[in-house]
Amino acid sequence: MKFPTPVIAALCLIAVSSCARADQALPAPPEAQSGYRSGLQPVRASQHMAAAANPLASEAGRAMLRAGGSAIDAAIAMQMVLTLVEPQSSGIGGGGFILYWDGKQVQAYDGRETAPAGVTQTLFLQPDGTPMPFRAAQIGGRSVGVPGVLRALQMAHEQHGKLPWRELFEPAIALAREGFPVSERLHALVSEDPFIASSPAMARYFLDDHGKPLAVGTVLRNPELANTFEQLAEQGVDAFYSGEIAQAMVAQVRGHANAGQLSLEDLRQYQAKARTPVCGPYKAWQICGMPPPSSGGIGVLQTLGILEALQRGSAQHDLAKQPPREVASAAGLEPTPLAVHLVAEAERLAFADRAQYLADSDYVPVPVEALIDPAYLAKRATLIGEHSMKRARPGTPQGASLALAPDRSPLRISTSHLSAVDDSGQALAMTTSVEAAFGAHLMVKGFLLNNQLTDFSFIAQENGRPVANRVEPGKRPLSAMAPTLVFARDSGELVASLGSPGGSQIIGYVNKALVGLLDWKLNPQQAANLPNFGSRNGATEVEAEQASPALIRQLAAWGHEVTPLTMTSGMQIIQRTASGWSGGADPRREGVALGD
Repeated sequence: MKFPTPVIAALCLIAVSSCARADQALPAPPEAQSGYRSGLQPVRASQHMAAAANPLASEAGRAMLRAGGSAIDAAIAMQMVLTLVEPQSSGIGGGGFILYWDGKQVQAYDGRETAPAGVTQTLFLQPDGTPMPFRAAQIGGRSVGVPGVLRALQMAHEQHGKLPWRELFEPAIALAREGFPVSERLHALVSEDPFIASSPAMARYFLDDHGKPLAVGTVLRNPELANTFEQLAEQGVDAFYSGEIAQAMVAQVRGHANAGQLSLEDLRQYQAKARTPVCGPYKAWQICGMPPPSSGGIGVLQTLGILEALQRGSAQHDLAKQPPREVASAAGLEPTPLAVHLVAEAERLAFADRAQYLADSDYVPVPVEALIDPAYLAKRATLIGEHSMKRARPGTPQGASLALAPDRSPLRISTSHLSAVDDSGQALAMTTSVEAAFGAHLMVKGFLLNNQLTDFSFIAQENGRPVANRVEPGKRPLSAMAPTLVFARDSGELVASLGSPGGSQIIGYVNKALVGLLDWKLNPQQAANLPNFGSRNGATEVEAEQASPALIRQLAAWGHEVTPLTMTSGMQIIQRTASGWSGGADPRREGVALGD
Protein backbone atom coordinates (compact mmCIF):
# COMPACT_ATOMS: atom_id res chain seq x y z
CA MET A 1 0.00 0.00 0.00
CA LYS A 2 1.36 3.40 -0.92
CA PHE A 3 1.84 5.84 1.91
CA PRO A 4 -0.97 8.46 2.04
CA THR A 5 -0.55 11.20 -0.54
CA PRO A 6 -0.83 14.00 2.07
CA VAL A 7 2.31 12.72 3.74
CA ILE A 8 4.31 12.89 0.53
CA ALA A 9 2.84 16.32 -0.17
CA ALA A 10 3.93 17.52 3.27
CA LEU A 11 7.46 16.27 2.68
CA CYS A 12 7.56 18.02 -0.68
CA LEU A 13 6.38 21.24 0.93
CA ILE A 14 9.15 21.09 3.52
CA ALA A 15 11.61 20.38 0.72
CA VAL A 16 10.68 23.77 -0.77
CA SER A 17 8.58 22.31 -3.57
CA SER A 18 11.44 20.10 -4.74
CA CYS A 19 8.92 17.46 -5.76
CA ALA A 20 7.70 19.70 -8.54
CA ARG A 21 10.92 21.32 -9.67
CA ALA A 22 14.13 19.91 -11.00
CA ASP A 23 17.75 20.91 -11.40
CA GLN A 24 17.37 24.46 -10.16
CA ALA A 25 18.85 26.25 -7.19
CA LEU A 26 16.21 26.97 -4.55
CA PRO A 27 16.46 28.97 -1.32
CA ALA A 28 17.31 26.82 1.67
CA PRO A 29 14.48 26.44 4.19
CA PRO A 30 14.90 28.36 7.46
CA GLU A 31 15.43 25.10 9.35
CA ALA A 32 18.48 24.30 7.24
CA GLN A 33 20.60 27.34 8.00
CA SER A 34 24.05 26.51 9.35
CA GLY A 35 25.66 28.16 12.36
CA TYR A 36 24.04 28.89 15.71
CA ARG A 37 20.32 29.48 15.18
CA SER A 38 18.88 32.05 17.58
CA GLY A 39 15.31 32.45 18.71
CA LEU A 40 14.38 28.76 18.79
CA GLN A 41 11.50 27.90 21.11
CA PRO A 42 10.50 24.54 22.60
CA VAL A 43 7.92 22.62 20.57
CA ARG A 44 4.81 21.45 22.44
CA ALA A 45 2.70 18.37 21.74
CA SER A 46 0.04 16.38 23.57
CA GLN A 47 0.12 13.06 21.67
CA HIS A 48 3.48 12.25 20.09
CA MET A 49 6.76 13.78 18.96
CA ALA A 50 9.68 13.04 16.62
CA ALA A 51 13.02 14.85 16.64
CA ALA A 52 15.87 14.39 14.18
CA ALA A 53 18.87 16.21 12.73
CA ASN A 54 17.02 17.36 9.60
CA PRO A 55 13.46 18.70 9.27
CA LEU A 56 12.66 16.28 6.45
CA ALA A 57 13.58 13.36 8.71
CA SER A 58 11.54 14.77 11.60
CA GLU A 59 8.54 15.16 9.31
CA ALA A 60 8.86 11.56 8.12
CA GLY A 61 8.92 10.40 11.74
CA ARG A 62 5.87 12.47 12.64
CA ALA A 63 4.06 11.08 9.60
CA MET A 64 4.52 7.55 10.96
CA LEU A 65 3.27 8.61 14.39
CA ARG A 66 0.22 10.27 12.82
CA ALA A 67 -0.50 7.00 11.00
CA GLY A 68 -0.60 5.19 14.34
CA GLY A 69 2.97 3.98 14.25
CA SER A 70 5.20 3.29 17.21
CA ALA A 71 8.39 5.09 18.21
CA ILE A 72 10.48 2.49 16.35
CA ASP A 73 8.36 2.98 13.21
CA ALA A 74 9.13 6.69 13.39
CA ALA A 75 12.83 6.01 13.95
CA ILE A 76 13.10 3.76 10.90
CA ALA A 77 11.47 6.36 8.67
CA MET A 78 13.76 9.05 10.10
CA GLN A 79 16.91 6.97 9.62
CA MET A 80 16.07 6.27 5.99
CA VAL A 81 15.51 9.97 5.27
CA LEU A 82 18.73 10.87 7.12
CA THR A 83 20.60 8.40 4.89
CA LEU A 84 19.49 10.62 2.01
CA VAL A 85 19.58 14.18 3.39
CA GLU A 86 22.36 13.89 6.00
CA PRO A 87 24.66 11.30 4.34
CA GLN A 88 27.77 12.76 5.96
CA SER A 89 26.65 11.69 9.43
CA SER A 90 24.67 8.45 9.36
CA GLY A 91 22.95 5.97 7.12
CA ILE A 92 22.30 2.35 6.25
CA GLY A 93 26.01 1.89 5.53
CA GLY A 94 26.80 2.53 9.21
CA GLY A 95 25.74 1.45 12.67
CA GLY A 96 23.86 2.66 15.69
CA PHE A 97 22.59 2.10 19.22
CA ILE A 98 18.91 2.12 20.21
CA LEU A 99 17.36 2.48 23.66
CA TYR A 100 13.66 1.59 23.70
CA TRP A 101 11.05 2.06 26.44
CA ASP A 102 7.93 -0.05 25.87
CA GLY A 103 6.13 1.24 28.94
CA LYS A 104 7.42 -1.56 31.17
CA GLN A 105 11.12 -2.00 30.51
CA VAL A 106 14.10 -0.42 28.78
CA GLN A 107 15.73 -2.47 26.03
CA ALA A 108 19.07 -1.83 24.35
CA TYR A 109 19.72 -2.81 20.73
CA ASP A 110 23.32 -2.92 19.54
CA GLY A 111 23.75 -2.30 15.81
CA ARG A 112 27.43 -1.39 16.05
CA GLU A 113 29.64 -2.39 13.13
CA THR A 114 31.98 -5.37 13.48
CA ALA A 115 35.50 -5.90 12.21
CA PRO A 116 35.70 -8.28 9.24
CA ALA A 117 37.05 -11.76 9.92
CA GLY A 118 40.15 -11.06 7.84
CA VAL A 119 41.54 -8.13 9.87
CA THR A 120 44.70 -8.33 11.96
CA GLN A 121 46.04 -6.14 14.76
CA THR A 122 48.35 -4.45 12.27
CA LEU A 123 45.36 -3.09 10.31
CA PHE A 124 46.27 0.56 10.90
CA LEU A 125 50.05 0.26 11.27
CA GLN A 126 52.58 1.44 8.70
CA PRO A 127 55.44 -0.85 7.60
CA ASP A 128 57.68 0.62 10.32
CA GLY A 129 55.12 -0.28 13.00
CA THR A 130 53.92 3.27 13.66
CA PRO A 131 50.22 4.21 13.46
CA MET A 132 48.90 5.46 10.13
CA PRO A 133 47.78 9.08 9.85
CA PHE A 134 44.04 9.15 10.42
CA ARG A 135 43.10 10.17 6.87
CA ALA A 136 45.27 7.42 5.40
CA ALA A 137 43.36 4.94 7.52
CA GLN A 138 39.91 6.47 6.96
CA ILE A 139 39.68 6.91 3.20
CA GLY A 140 38.95 3.69 1.31
CA GLY A 141 38.03 0.13 2.14
CA ARG A 142 40.50 -0.44 4.99
CA SER A 143 38.32 1.32 7.57
CA VAL A 144 34.94 -0.22 6.65
CA GLY A 145 33.21 -2.31 9.30
CA VAL A 146 30.23 -4.58 8.69
CA PRO A 147 27.21 -2.21 8.76
CA GLY A 148 24.76 -2.97 11.54
CA VAL A 149 22.07 -0.32 11.80
CA LEU A 150 19.52 -2.12 9.61
CA ARG A 151 19.75 -5.33 11.66
CA ALA A 152 19.21 -3.35 14.89
CA LEU A 153 16.21 -1.55 13.43
CA GLN A 154 14.82 -4.85 12.19
CA MET A 155 15.20 -6.44 15.64
CA ALA A 156 13.45 -3.54 17.37
CA HIS A 157 10.69 -3.41 14.73
CA GLU A 158 9.93 -7.12 15.08
CA GLN A 159 9.24 -6.54 18.76
CA HIS A 160 7.65 -3.09 18.77
CA GLY A 161 6.65 -2.09 15.25
CA LYS A 162 3.01 -1.36 14.44
CA LEU A 163 3.15 -0.28 10.79
CA PRO A 164 4.23 -2.63 7.99
CA TRP A 165 7.97 -2.51 7.33
CA ARG A 166 7.55 -1.47 3.69
CA GLU A 167 5.52 1.65 4.55
CA LEU A 168 8.36 3.02 6.68
CA PHE A 169 10.49 3.54 3.55
CA GLU A 170 7.96 5.47 1.48
CA PRO A 171 8.87 9.02 2.58
CA ALA A 172 12.56 8.37 1.88
CA ILE A 173 11.83 6.75 -1.47
CA ALA A 174 9.69 9.71 -2.54
CA LEU A 175 12.34 12.23 -1.51
CA ALA A 176 15.13 10.26 -3.18
CA ARG A 177 13.21 10.15 -6.46
CA GLU A 178 11.77 13.66 -6.46
CA GLY A 179 14.70 15.43 -4.83
CA PHE A 180 15.49 17.61 -1.83
CA PRO A 181 17.30 20.96 -1.59
CA VAL A 182 20.96 20.92 -0.58
CA SER A 183 21.16 22.54 2.85
CA GLU A 184 23.80 25.01 3.96
CA ARG A 185 25.27 22.41 6.30
CA LEU A 186 25.61 19.75 3.61
CA HIS A 187 27.06 22.31 1.19
CA ALA A 188 29.60 23.47 3.78
CA LEU A 189 30.74 19.95 4.61
CA VAL A 190 31.11 19.04 0.93
CA SER A 191 33.09 22.26 0.37
CA GLU A 192 35.46 21.46 3.24
CA ASP A 193 36.14 17.86 2.18
CA PRO A 194 39.23 17.43 -0.04
CA PHE A 195 38.58 13.74 -0.76
CA ILE A 196 35.18 13.85 -2.47
CA ALA A 197 36.67 14.79 -5.84
CA SER A 198 38.76 11.60 -5.90
CA SER A 199 35.76 9.36 -5.18
CA PRO A 200 34.05 8.99 -8.58
CA ALA A 201 30.56 8.17 -7.31
CA MET A 202 30.66 10.93 -4.68
CA ALA A 203 31.99 13.46 -7.18
CA ARG A 204 29.16 12.71 -9.61
CA TYR A 205 26.62 13.11 -6.83
CA PHE A 206 27.89 16.02 -4.71
CA LEU A 207 29.74 18.17 -7.29
CA ASP A 208 28.54 20.07 -10.34
CA ASP A 209 29.86 19.80 -13.90
CA HIS A 210 32.76 22.09 -12.98
CA GLY A 211 33.79 20.04 -9.96
CA LYS A 212 32.34 22.57 -7.51
CA PRO A 213 30.04 21.69 -4.57
CA LEU A 214 26.37 21.89 -5.51
CA ALA A 215 24.93 25.27 -4.56
CA VAL A 216 22.71 25.64 -1.52
CA GLY A 217 19.13 24.92 -2.57
CA THR A 218 20.05 22.81 -5.59
CA VAL A 219 17.57 19.94 -5.92
CA LEU A 220 19.48 16.72 -5.38
CA ARG A 221 18.01 13.40 -6.49
CA ASN A 222 19.28 9.93 -5.65
CA PRO A 223 17.41 7.38 -7.82
CA GLU A 224 19.99 4.71 -7.01
CA LEU A 225 19.24 5.03 -3.30
CA ALA A 226 15.52 4.98 -4.07
CA ASN A 227 16.04 1.63 -5.81
CA THR A 228 17.98 0.34 -2.79
CA PHE A 229 15.22 1.45 -0.43
CA GLU A 230 12.59 -0.23 -2.61
CA GLN A 231 14.49 -3.52 -2.40
CA LEU A 232 14.77 -3.22 1.38
CA ALA A 233 11.11 -2.27 1.69
CA GLU A 234 9.88 -5.26 -0.31
CA GLN A 235 12.48 -7.92 0.53
CA GLY A 236 13.47 -6.93 4.05
CA VAL A 237 16.90 -6.47 5.57
CA ASP A 238 18.25 -9.72 4.13
CA ALA A 239 18.41 -7.93 0.76
CA PHE A 240 21.14 -5.73 2.23
CA TYR A 241 23.25 -8.54 3.69
CA SER A 242 23.17 -10.75 0.59
CA GLY A 243 22.62 -10.44 -3.14
CA GLU A 244 23.57 -7.53 -5.34
CA ILE A 245 23.78 -4.88 -2.58
CA ALA A 246 26.17 -7.00 -0.53
CA GLN A 247 28.23 -7.84 -3.61
CA ALA A 248 28.51 -4.16 -4.51
CA MET A 249 29.72 -3.27 -1.00
CA VAL A 250 32.36 -5.99 -1.00
CA ALA A 251 33.54 -5.02 -4.49
CA GLN A 252 33.98 -1.39 -3.46
CA VAL A 253 35.84 -2.22 -0.26
CA ARG A 254 38.16 -4.80 -1.76
CA GLY A 255 38.66 -2.98 -5.05
CA HIS A 256 39.84 0.31 -3.56
CA ALA A 257 43.52 1.22 -3.63
CA ASN A 258 43.35 1.27 0.18
CA ALA A 259 41.58 -2.09 0.24
CA GLY A 260 39.72 -3.57 3.19
CA GLN A 261 38.76 -7.06 4.29
CA LEU A 262 34.94 -6.97 4.13
CA SER A 263 33.55 -10.22 2.69
CA LEU A 264 30.17 -11.63 1.74
CA GLU A 265 30.48 -14.03 4.67
CA ASP A 266 31.05 -11.13 7.08
CA LEU A 267 27.81 -9.55 5.89
CA ARG A 268 25.88 -12.82 5.99
CA GLN A 269 26.93 -13.55 9.55
CA TYR A 270 26.32 -10.10 11.04
CA GLN A 271 23.90 -10.05 13.98
CA ALA A 272 22.51 -7.16 16.00
CA LYS A 273 22.50 -7.84 19.72
CA ALA A 274 20.02 -7.20 22.50
CA ARG A 275 21.99 -5.98 25.51
CA THR A 276 21.22 -5.03 29.09
CA PRO A 277 21.02 -1.25 29.46
CA VAL A 278 23.18 0.44 32.07
CA CYS A 279 21.00 2.33 34.52
CA GLY A 280 21.81 4.24 37.67
CA PRO A 281 20.49 6.91 40.00
CA TYR A 282 21.05 10.63 39.90
CA LYS A 283 19.20 12.41 42.70
CA ALA A 284 15.45 11.95 42.04
CA TRP A 285 15.96 10.31 38.64
CA GLN A 286 17.03 7.04 37.07
CA ILE A 287 19.27 7.45 34.04
CA CYS A 288 19.51 4.65 31.45
CA GLY A 289 22.08 4.42 28.66
CA MET A 290 23.91 2.05 26.32
CA PRO A 291 26.32 -0.55 27.68
CA PRO A 292 29.58 -1.59 25.94
CA PRO A 293 30.64 -1.52 23.19
CA SER A 294 29.46 2.02 23.82
CA SER A 295 31.16 3.97 26.57
CA GLY A 296 28.36 6.52 26.54
CA GLY A 297 26.10 5.04 29.20
CA ILE A 298 28.91 4.33 31.64
CA GLY A 299 30.59 7.69 30.98
CA VAL A 300 27.39 9.60 31.70
CA LEU A 301 26.53 7.58 34.80
CA GLN A 302 30.05 7.90 36.17
CA THR A 303 30.04 11.67 35.70
CA LEU A 304 26.63 12.11 37.33
CA GLY A 305 27.48 9.69 40.16
CA ILE A 306 30.67 11.60 40.95
CA LEU A 307 28.78 14.90 40.87
CA GLU A 308 26.10 13.57 43.21
CA ALA A 309 28.76 12.33 45.64
CA LEU A 310 30.35 15.78 45.61
CA GLN A 311 27.02 17.38 46.31
CA ARG A 312 26.33 15.06 49.24
CA GLY A 313 29.65 16.12 50.72
CA SER A 314 29.21 19.86 50.35
CA ALA A 315 26.15 22.04 49.77
CA GLN A 316 28.22 24.49 47.73
CA HIS A 317 28.87 21.72 45.22
CA ASP A 318 25.15 21.16 44.60
CA LEU A 319 24.70 22.01 40.94
CA ALA A 320 21.06 22.85 41.58
CA LYS A 321 22.39 25.85 43.50
CA GLN A 322 24.65 26.85 40.60
CA PRO A 323 22.14 27.85 37.91
CA PRO A 324 23.47 29.36 34.69
CA ARG A 325 23.65 33.12 34.46
CA GLU A 326 22.34 35.39 31.73
CA VAL A 327 25.00 36.67 29.32
CA ALA A 328 25.07 38.58 26.05
CA SER A 329 25.70 35.65 23.71
CA ALA A 330 23.75 33.63 21.17
CA ALA A 331 22.96 31.07 23.86
CA GLY A 332 21.80 33.73 26.31
CA LEU A 333 22.93 31.64 29.29
CA GLU A 334 26.31 30.55 30.59
CA PRO A 335 27.16 28.00 33.29
CA THR A 336 28.99 29.32 36.33
CA PRO A 337 32.74 28.72 36.58
CA LEU A 338 32.18 26.36 39.53
CA ALA A 339 29.70 24.27 37.56
CA VAL A 340 32.14 23.96 34.64
CA HIS A 341 34.97 23.10 37.05
CA LEU A 342 33.01 20.32 38.79
CA VAL A 343 31.62 18.78 35.61
CA ALA A 344 34.97 18.90 33.80
CA GLU A 345 36.80 17.29 36.72
CA ALA A 346 34.20 14.54 37.00
CA GLU A 347 34.49 13.91 33.25
CA ARG A 348 38.28 13.65 33.53
CA LEU A 349 37.86 10.77 35.96
CA ALA A 350 35.27 9.09 33.74
CA PHE A 351 37.45 9.38 30.62
CA ALA A 352 40.47 7.96 32.46
CA ASP A 353 38.42 4.85 33.28
CA ARG A 354 37.07 4.77 29.73
CA ALA A 355 40.54 4.55 28.22
CA GLN A 356 41.61 1.86 30.68
CA TYR A 357 38.67 -0.52 30.85
CA LEU A 358 36.05 -0.04 28.13
CA ALA A 359 35.76 -2.04 24.92
CA ASP A 360 33.50 -4.67 23.35
CA SER A 361 32.42 -6.70 26.38
CA ASP A 362 32.14 -9.83 24.21
CA TYR A 363 35.95 -9.70 23.91
CA VAL A 364 37.14 -7.93 27.06
CA PRO A 365 35.85 -8.38 30.63
CA VAL A 366 34.41 -4.92 31.36
CA PRO A 367 33.59 -4.32 35.07
CA VAL A 368 30.35 -2.50 34.26
CA GLU A 369 28.65 -2.68 37.65
CA ALA A 370 31.85 -1.86 39.53
CA LEU A 371 32.47 1.21 37.37
CA ILE A 372 29.07 2.71 38.20
CA ASP A 373 28.93 1.54 41.84
CA PRO A 374 28.05 4.55 44.06
CA ALA A 375 30.75 3.66 46.60
CA TYR A 376 33.42 3.58 43.90
CA LEU A 377 32.20 6.88 42.43
CA ALA A 378 32.17 8.50 45.88
CA LYS A 379 35.81 7.48 46.29
CA ARG A 380 36.64 8.95 42.88
CA ALA A 381 34.87 12.18 43.86
CA THR A 382 37.35 12.74 46.71
CA LEU A 383 40.02 13.41 44.06
CA ILE A 384 38.28 16.62 42.99
CA GLY A 385 39.52 19.74 44.74
CA GLU A 386 39.53 23.49 44.29
CA HIS A 387 42.10 23.30 41.50
CA SER A 388 42.05 21.20 38.33
CA MET A 389 43.79 17.84 38.45
CA LYS A 390 44.61 18.47 34.74
CA ARG A 391 44.89 14.77 33.95
CA ALA A 392 43.21 11.96 35.87
CA ARG A 393 44.46 8.43 36.31
CA PRO A 394 42.16 5.41 36.06
CA GLY A 395 40.70 4.06 39.27
CA THR A 396 40.59 0.47 40.45
CA PRO A 397 36.95 -0.62 40.61
CA GLN A 398 36.29 -3.88 42.41
CA GLY A 399 37.23 -6.91 40.36
CA ALA A 400 38.99 -4.90 37.64
CA SER A 401 42.40 -5.83 36.32
CA LEU A 402 45.13 -3.37 35.39
CA ALA A 403 46.64 -5.92 33.03
CA LEU A 404 45.47 -3.81 30.12
CA ALA A 405 47.18 -0.74 28.69
CA PRO A 406 45.19 2.50 28.35
CA ASP A 407 43.92 3.45 24.91
CA ARG A 408 45.70 6.65 23.87
CA SER A 409 43.95 7.01 20.52
CA PRO A 410 43.00 10.53 19.46
CA LEU A 411 39.38 11.33 20.31
CA ARG A 412 37.34 12.21 17.22
CA ILE A 413 34.02 13.80 16.27
CA SER A 414 31.04 12.43 14.25
CA THR A 415 27.41 11.06 14.14
CA SER A 416 23.60 11.90 14.39
CA HIS A 417 20.82 11.46 16.96
CA LEU A 418 17.05 11.04 16.88
CA SER A 419 14.34 10.66 19.52
CA ALA A 420 10.66 9.74 19.35
CA VAL A 421 7.66 9.26 21.64
CA ASP A 422 4.44 7.68 20.34
CA ASP A 423 0.76 7.86 21.30
CA SER A 424 1.05 5.01 23.79
CA GLY A 425 4.01 6.59 25.58
CA GLN A 426 6.62 4.24 24.16
CA ALA A 427 9.86 6.10 23.58
CA LEU A 428 13.13 5.74 21.74
CA ALA A 429 16.57 7.33 21.85
CA MET A 430 18.84 6.36 18.96
CA THR A 431 22.32 7.52 18.06
CA THR A 432 23.57 6.50 14.63
CA SER A 433 26.77 7.05 12.67
CA VAL A 434 29.04 6.41 9.71
CA GLU A 435 31.90 7.77 11.92
CA ALA A 436 33.84 10.65 10.33
CA ALA A 437 32.11 13.02 7.89
CA PHE A 438 31.18 11.02 4.75
CA GLY A 439 32.58 7.85 6.33
CA ALA A 440 35.10 5.93 4.22
CA HIS A 441 34.21 7.99 1.12
CA LEU A 442 32.90 4.91 -0.65
CA MET A 443 29.45 5.35 -2.21
CA VAL A 444 27.56 2.15 -3.02
CA LYS A 445 24.02 1.87 -4.40
CA GLY A 446 23.36 5.48 -3.39
CA PHE A 447 24.62 5.33 0.22
CA LEU A 448 27.97 5.83 1.96
CA LEU A 449 29.96 3.19 3.80
CA ASN A 450 31.27 3.78 7.29
CA ASN A 451 34.86 4.12 8.50
CA GLN A 452 34.06 2.81 11.98
CA LEU A 453 37.12 0.56 12.24
CA THR A 454 39.14 3.70 12.93
CA ASP A 455 37.35 3.78 16.30
CA PHE A 456 39.62 0.93 17.35
CA SER A 457 42.98 1.70 18.92
CA PHE A 458 45.53 1.76 16.11
CA ILE A 459 48.09 0.33 18.56
CA ALA A 460 47.24 -3.14 19.89
CA GLN A 461 49.56 -3.13 22.89
CA GLU A 462 51.77 -0.87 24.93
CA ASN A 463 54.66 -1.91 27.18
CA GLY A 464 53.74 -5.54 26.66
CA ARG A 465 50.13 -5.06 27.77
CA PRO A 466 47.17 -5.33 25.35
CA VAL A 467 44.87 -2.35 24.78
CA ALA A 468 41.24 -3.26 25.52
CA ASN A 469 39.99 -1.56 22.36
CA ARG A 470 42.49 -3.22 20.01
CA VAL A 471 41.44 -4.51 16.58
CA GLU A 472 40.23 -8.13 16.52
CA PRO A 473 38.12 -10.08 13.99
CA GLY A 474 34.41 -9.84 14.70
CA LYS A 475 34.90 -7.25 17.43
CA ARG A 476 32.91 -4.03 17.75
CA PRO A 477 34.94 -0.83 18.17
CA LEU A 478 34.42 1.28 21.28
CA SER A 479 31.94 4.12 20.82
CA ALA A 480 30.93 7.18 22.84
CA MET A 481 27.36 7.25 21.54
CA ALA A 482 25.02 7.94 24.44
CA PRO A 483 21.30 7.64 23.64
CA THR A 484 19.70 8.31 27.01
CA LEU A 485 16.33 7.81 28.67
CA VAL A 486 15.46 9.48 31.99
CA PHE A 487 12.86 8.26 34.49
CA ALA A 488 11.43 9.50 37.78
CA ARG A 489 12.73 7.22 40.55
CA ASP A 490 9.56 7.47 42.63
CA SER A 491 6.98 6.75 39.92
CA GLY A 492 9.03 5.08 37.18
CA GLU A 493 7.50 7.52 34.70
CA LEU A 494 9.48 8.44 31.59
CA VAL A 495 10.89 11.96 31.94
CA ALA A 496 13.01 12.49 28.81
CA SER A 497 14.65 11.03 25.71
CA LEU A 498 17.83 12.67 24.47
CA GLY A 499 21.24 12.27 22.85
CA SER A 500 23.70 13.98 20.55
CA PRO A 501 26.29 13.43 17.84
CA GLY A 502 29.84 14.56 18.49
CA GLY A 503 32.15 11.54 18.68
CA SER A 504 33.94 11.36 22.01
CA GLN A 505 32.44 14.72 22.99
CA ILE A 506 28.97 13.13 23.07
CA ILE A 507 29.38 12.19 26.74
CA GLY A 508 29.99 15.81 27.68
CA TYR A 509 27.12 17.08 25.55
CA VAL A 510 24.67 14.67 27.18
CA ASN A 511 25.99 15.50 30.65
CA LYS A 512 25.46 19.21 29.96
CA ALA A 513 21.90 18.65 28.78
CA LEU A 514 21.02 16.41 31.74
CA VAL A 515 22.34 18.92 34.26
CA GLY A 516 20.41 21.63 32.42
CA LEU A 517 17.15 19.68 32.42
CA LEU A 518 17.33 18.13 35.86
CA ASP A 519 19.38 20.46 38.08
CA TRP A 520 18.68 23.78 36.43
CA LYS A 521 15.07 23.05 35.38
CA LEU A 522 15.63 24.38 31.87
CA ASN A 523 13.22 23.49 29.09
CA PRO A 524 14.54 21.22 26.30
CA GLN A 525 15.39 24.10 23.98
CA GLN A 526 17.27 25.99 26.69
CA ALA A 527 19.19 22.82 27.60
CA ALA A 528 20.18 22.29 23.97
CA ASN A 529 21.15 25.97 23.64
CA LEU A 530 23.51 25.95 26.63
CA PRO A 531 27.16 26.50 25.71
CA ASN A 532 29.07 23.24 25.49
CA PHE A 533 31.90 22.53 27.91
CA GLY A 534 33.76 19.65 29.53
CA SER A 535 36.93 17.60 29.49
CA ARG A 536 37.99 14.37 27.83
CA ASN A 537 40.86 14.06 30.33
CA GLY A 538 42.92 16.66 28.55
CA ALA A 539 42.27 20.36 28.30
CA THR A 540 39.08 21.86 29.65
CA GLU A 541 37.09 22.51 26.49
CA VAL A 542 34.69 25.44 26.18
CA GLU A 543 32.63 26.42 23.18
CA ALA A 544 34.30 29.12 21.13
CA GLU A 545 32.28 32.35 20.83
CA GLN A 546 29.94 31.17 23.59
CA ALA A 547 32.27 31.08 26.61
CA SER A 548 32.87 34.52 28.13
CA PRO A 549 36.37 35.84 28.90
CA ALA A 550 35.38 35.97 32.58
CA LEU A 551 34.57 32.25 32.59
CA ILE A 552 37.85 31.38 30.91
CA ARG A 553 39.85 33.60 33.31
CA GLN A 554 38.32 32.01 36.39
CA LEU A 555 38.90 28.47 35.12
CA ALA A 556 42.53 29.36 34.34
CA ALA A 557 42.91 30.72 37.88
CA TRP A 558 41.83 27.32 39.16
CA GLY A 559 44.52 25.60 37.12
CA HIS A 560 42.53 24.60 34.06
CA GLU A 561 44.22 24.57 30.68
CA VAL A 562 41.29 26.06 28.76
CA THR A 563 40.85 25.38 25.05
CA PRO A 564 38.03 27.15 23.16
CA LEU A 565 36.74 24.84 20.42
CA THR A 566 34.02 24.71 17.83
CA MET A 567 31.80 22.20 19.63
CA THR A 568 29.09 21.33 17.12
CA SER A 569 26.72 19.17 19.12
CA GLY A 570 23.45 18.03 17.55
CA MET A 571 21.21 17.51 20.56
CA GLN A 572 17.63 16.27 20.21
CA ILE A 573 15.57 16.33 23.40
CA ILE A 574 11.99 15.28 24.16
CA GLN A 575 10.76 15.90 27.71
CA ARG A 576 7.51 15.05 29.44
CA THR A 577 5.40 17.99 30.60
CA ALA A 578 2.16 18.26 32.55
CA SER A 579 0.23 18.49 29.26
CA GLY A 580 2.23 16.11 27.09
CA TRP A 581 5.66 16.62 25.54
CA SER A 582 8.14 19.41 24.92
CA GLY A 583 10.92 19.15 22.35
CA GLY A 584 14.13 20.98 21.60
CA ALA A 585 16.69 20.78 18.79
CA ASP A 586 20.31 21.87 18.80
CA PRO A 587 20.75 25.38 17.40
CA ARG A 588 24.16 24.38 16.00
CA ARG A 589 22.67 22.10 13.34
CA GLU A 590 19.51 22.01 11.22
CA GLY A 591 17.28 19.63 13.20
CA VAL A 592 13.78 20.18 14.54
CA ALA A 593 11.32 18.52 16.90
CA LEU A 594 7.79 18.04 15.50
CA GLY A 595 4.70 16.81 17.29
CA ASP A 596 0.91 16.85 17.57
